[in-house]
Amino acid sequence: MPRPISAVIHTAALSHNLARIRRATPGSKIWAVVKANAYGHGIARAYGALRTADGFALLDLAEAERLRALGWVGPILLLEGCFAPEDLALCERLNLWHVVHCREQIDWLAVHRANRTHRVFLKMNTGMNRVGFQPEAYAAAWERLNALPQVGEITHMTHFACADEADGVDEALARFARGVGDLSGERTLANSAAVLMHGADPRVAADWVRPGIALYGSSPTGLAPDAAHWQLQPAMSLRSELIDIQSIASGECVGYGARFTAPAPMRIGVVACGYADGYPRVAPTGTPVVVDGVRTRLVGRVSMDMITVDLEPVFAVGGQPVVGSPVLLWGQDAQAELPIDEVAAAAGTLGYELMCALAPRVPVRVE
Repeated sequence: MPRPISAVIHTAALSHNLARIRRATPGSKIWAVVKANAYGHGIARAYGALRTADGFALLDLAEAERLRALGWVGPILLLEGCFAPEDLALCERLNLWHVVHCREQIDWLAVHRANRTHRVFLKMNTGMNRVGFQPEAYAAAWERLNALPQVGEITHMTHFACADEADGVDEALARFARGVGDLSGERTLANSAAVLMHGADPRVAADWVRPGIALYGSSPTGLAPDAAHWQLQPAMSLRSELIDIQSIASGECVGYGARFTAPAPMRIGVVACGYADGYPRVAPTGTPVVVDGVRTRLVGRVSMDMITVDLEPVFAVGGQPVVGSPVLLWGQDAQAELPIDEVAAAAGTLGYELMCALAPRVPVRVE
């Protein structure tokens, strides 16, 4: 039989989370962000549940081709725009809308022999300081684009650096308003955090919103209680089984480097899951794990193919774990739920990284 680890994609949760975003910003059109292969969930697997969005946003031209092959005829937005002048021809062939965030991308458009006009999203840097035109240079970039016969409609765009903070959009909104001034065109500003925390502000909701992590049931703040507060449902579960049980004496150690020492006689469960499956190697002793529906903890170092867990809490409530007992690493099963944000926080990272790190060797099925 195959190794017992598997990931499950919950399409009903994806649909629920998209509807949750729709309720938060009912007057806005929605880009479903599916970059990084739909945050590790798989574009093809997520497509059916997210196709009621108004458009899809991503980075990779091959992923855009995949969406068209799935039958999507609506808008697709390249969030980082074109990476080379020849990408413009593919944008025309696939009817892709694309971000312009630097002078070079305008230069490419200016010399491109277009067969159709390009729908462009002009990006302003309002404090993130990654890509985009400074507010003081924005109007000139817009005027140059607007004068090109290759360019059709221009949408104004920015990205918040601190939308997960209570007052984290105020300065960026002021800069955006100053840079755009009275220029015509639709606007898009809000990521997941902005939608959920500031979406009631019409300046934030604007014409389009761009939810990413919220679609997949994880909190943009990285805090599991926030995901529950916003009624987000986990869209990915990582499940496995016990493949061995060891009884060890007080003072004995577990795993590479002997990082965990048993304080008393205890039973240790060995789980078919390791960092080669995408589980974080840096997850420390104490990281939550669920065995047979009972919450317990990881002990010792994560290895390539196995982790070890404390079975004493399971026995303490009358459980009888055996080889083959179910283990929930994150997400949900028939017995319990373990928010991915809790696991990520224990490992010093975010749910985003755990989703995207799911390894190709892990079998995936769709519910």
